[in-house]
Amino acid sequence: LSHKSDEDCLQSTMKATESKMVASLHTSKTPNPFRVVRALLVISALLVVCYLSLLFEVVHRPHQVRFSASPNDQVHSLAIKKSRKESRKVEFMLSKPLSSANSLIGHNVKFEAQLEQSEPLSNANYLNDPSFESKKVNQNTFKRTKEAPVSTFSADVDTSSYSYIRRLLQSSFRMPAPNTVHTEELINYFDYDYPCPQDKSSPLEASVMISNSPWCAGRKIMSIGIKGYDHTKVMDRPRPKSNLVFLIDVSGSMASPDCLPMAKESLELLLGGLQPDDHVSIITYASGTKIALPPTPVSQKETILAVIKSLYALGSTNGSGGLELAYKVAGENFDETAVNRIMLFTDGDFNVGLTRGDALTRYISEKRSTGIFLSVFGFGPSGQYRDGTMKALANHGNGVAVYIDSIKEAQKALVQEAQSTLYTIAKDVKFQVEFNPNRVAEYRLMGYKKRLLAREDFHNDSVDAGDIGAGHTVTVLYEFTPVEEDLTVSAVDDLRYGMAPAVGNKKSQLTEKDPLPLDNEYAFLKMRYKLPTEETSKLVTQPITDTANLELLVRQGGRAATIAQEFRFAAAVAGFSELLKGNIHEGRQQSSVASDLPDAGGKHHHWTWSDVVALAESNLGNDPYQYRREFVNLVRAAKSIDREVNNVR
Repeated sequence: LSHKSDEDCLQSTMKATESKMVASLHTSKTPNPFRVVRALLVISALLVVCYLSLLFEVVHRPHQVRFSASPNDQVHSLAIKKSRKESRKVEFMLSKPLSSANSLIGHNVKFEAQLEQSEPLSNANYLNDPSFESKKVNQNTFKRTKEAPVSTFSADVDTSSYSYIRRLLQSSFRMPAPNTVHTEELINYFDYDYPCPQDKSSPLEASVMISNSPWCAGRKIMSIGIKGYDHTKVMDRPRPKSNLVFLIDVSGSMASPDCLPMAKESLELLLGGLQPDDHVSIITYASGTKIALPPTPVSQKETILAVIKSLYALGSTNGSGGLELAYKVAGENFDETAVNRIMLFTDGDFNVGLTRGDALTRYISEKRSTGIFLSVFGFGPSGQYRDGTMKALANHGNGVAVYIDSIKEAQKALVQEAQSTLYTIAKDVKFQVEFNPNRVAEYRLMGYKKRLLAREDFHNDSVDAGDIGAGHTVTVLYEFTPVEEDLTVSAVDDLRYGMAPAVGNKKSQLTEKDPLPLDNEYAFLKMRYKLPTEETSKLVTQPITDTANLELLVRQGGRAATIAQEFRFAAAVAGFSELLKGNIHEGRQQSSVASDLPDAGGKHHHWTWSDVVALAESNLGNDPYQYRREFVNLVRAAKSIDREVNNVR
């Protein structure tokens, strides 16, 4: 076709193609109708098989279901056997307790499930949680009184450890790693009905009690309870004005539902509890920083809410830049008649700017002298949340560190306990307890390991310590061995030549004039604190004598009996902490003492989850928000998990 033009070539090609198509149609055979029907039947059969497989997956696969519950409990668990190698364990909450332990009919149940391996994780095979920087168990060892009679430490009102552990037990059906268990934060999560000071110039009052240890025969528990002054309860006056800066992390790491969305809901709750003449500013930070809302009175609530609702998560985390801008805005709008506080909402992941913790804490320490304090509210799942960063920032900023795992926790921290969260009544609070070697052979402080201070730091006003808010309660427990019960090999040996020299004194204390015996005293309590606007500390002292014995307090009745009940609940929480840690400490084998446990029958036995439940349930006291009842259910959840893992009771 090369001698033809392009047009002739095209026409010839089209005619040839058309001829082939016509020939093909004439030679093709008519389709067999039976083949068509057979193909349709095969396709239909395949569709039916797929549908049945899907139905089996949804309905029949979880064929072994085990429901674990007790009447009147709200925390329950399901163990669903999916196959020989997989199982699904679900922990869930009901809107109200079941009237029967074997029925779910008529209840709307919201499940938060996580697929686990054939063996759920426990604190035995999950030794360190990456959300907590400490790689060791937070446990103090026993001290011989003749060698180290003085114990010094700072106050601590942080509660993040408790809410983090609660999330693991309830939502993940997993025992917490021992490094997440901070005994003091579990105990201080709860409010206690201690006597309230009546004068803001003396804002702290101490209550004490001596009782038998519920988990170790022959030992005793020394309980010290501190209540902070609360002007609204004493004088029934409105609280002072607030000048608040909401510093909100809107970086990409805050995108999950339990981060920024929950933080926004928490802010709405907080806003609803503020007064119309309070002022609020909003600073956001991600890759950069921004003043999302200049200082605005709470009376313009809709304007503030509109800004909060418009926030979204994206970018890196310039936390240091956000802090600098927040302190700048707070300083420019400082109100001497109001509470000036920055409230940081974050998961603690700083990856731009001053990312080293020591640089951030130094900066915050410098700023707290201006009268602007910092509180931190943490969000995020396990592995993302940074507890160490949160507490370092809050401690150096004269504020609290709270982990918010639910809207209920936000309601507690930002509404029900707003007084304690926002208004400081005493700063740099320190404790020092001197034990009497004639009465106490050895002792250990339960918790506060990261708050320990040197003996000489107690009188040094330049040493930073914890702060206490209005109405806050701080509870301290010591476990000790009385001299008359010191019959076994101790954790440490006595010194051959007596007591060690005092700090800064080259002479042995034995060469000095012997002190008075004071055989009726177990110990001597000292407290130091500064008023919020002062830089010189005040000293409060109180001997702890035989009159603090549990039996005497119970016989007195009235307020004394109430205090005894509060201390026994605190002991139950401490016992829960001991079990979560695996009872890792030096000393004698654990056992319970019948005198302080209901229905113990005078027999010594290993301290168990059931003992914690029994001691807590018999001392629930006034529990308007059901936090103590929730604790009992939490212990039962831990018992259920431990039974699955280790087959314990």
